[in-house]
Amino acid sequence: MKTDEVVLYMHAGSGNHGCEAIVNGLCGLLPAPAILMSTRAAEDARYSLGALCAGILQEKEIEKHFLIHSFYYGWRKLARDPESFMRYRYRAVCGKNARRLNISIGGDNYCYENMLDRLLLSNRMFHRQGGRTVLYGCSVEPDLLKRPEILEDMKRYDAIVARESLTYEALRAAGVDRGLYLCPDPAFLMEKEELPLPEGWAEGRMLGLNVSPMIVEKENKAGITMENYRALIGYVLENTDLNVALIPHVVWESNDDRKPLAQLYEAFEKTGRVLLLPDASAPQLKGYISRCRLFVGARTHAVIAAYSSCVPTLALGYSIKAKGIARDLFGTDQAYVLPVQALSQKTDLTDAFGRLLREEEAIRRHLEQRMPDYRAQAKRGRAVLSGLAGD
Repeated sequence: MKTDEVVLYMHAGSGNHGCEAIVNGLCGLLPAPAILMSTRAAEDARYSLGALCAGILQEKEIEKHFLIHSFYYGWRKLARDPESFMRYRYRAVCGKNARRLNISIGGDNYCYENMLDRLLLSNRMFHRQGGRTVLYGCSVEPDLLKRPEILEDMKRYDAIVARESLTYEALRAAGVDRGLYLCPDPAFLMEKEELPLPEGWAEGRMLGLNVSPMIVEKENKAGITMENYRALIGYVLENTDLNVALIPHVVWESNDDRKPLAQLYEAFEKTGRVLLLPDASAPQLKGYISRCRLFVGARTHAVIAAYSSCVPTLALGYSIKAKGIARDLFGTDQAYVLPVQALSQKTDLTDAFGRLLREEEAIRRHLEQRMPDYRAQAKRGRAVLSGLAGD
């Protein structure tokens, strides 16, 4: 099934710069130009993907049109045709144009219950129309694979490329072994873009910090996450010569890192040593992160930007993805990932940062030695995709 273009779908938009980073890195691995189906096409065009994709097409959103939604809801019930929703959503790449390689943007999409129906139906639809499907760069919680409909869906993909070994091992243990590969997240291959540094940036003395509303929602003790971040910044300002850069990585209105970061900035603005960076593209944010001396981050792809730039990093994680990536890089996630669910005292993050500070040089050397091979592993995805698109 030779193809002169590849469809990328299940992409949520570049205002989540992790989504942008995945597609940015993946475009360099594709055997043909990318047609990106997006829930926020205009947003994608504003950042880095406009120059990388052959086309960015807006998905058709049934939910926003009462009459269309009513028609398809009725048709779905009467004709027992649940895939009709997906044919409408992706109609620009359906029908006669569907016999191509269709890549579901993996990430942690399967970690969200409200996305599962779309994932299952679109995979089945593209197959029914004669295409091939790939789930690329995914993390999947092992317990999810106990659900028969999810396991059936996983086995329907022509290939699954897991981005970390915990997911890879869970899929194998569940019996998903045909067309299963392990390659690091393609965001590790995204090139950085360096903008001029803002006033107050102390070269060689910057701690980058990222926090997200999502991780706050995962805490077991109300308010403990922000309390830990405030304690960490206070400790850094009192006990080190570091300045602090607060770096957003998702800027959607419903899920905006700038909101908790603004609270931290306001608390320490008068010190003159804390900066709040503005929104920028994923490569530009990586440019800032790469020039930090140390990094503490909640967003997975902010952490990946730091890892791939060989910046000693502590991940404040909540799921399999943070643990799996750290284990593959360091052999263990212990001391490299602090689960937000484990926060109970306001000094927990500061204590974990102390270890990062003490072992800074050893961690940097390890990343510098490990990263060339790790990036080479990520590039193996090119052969997987070429094989599926070219035979």
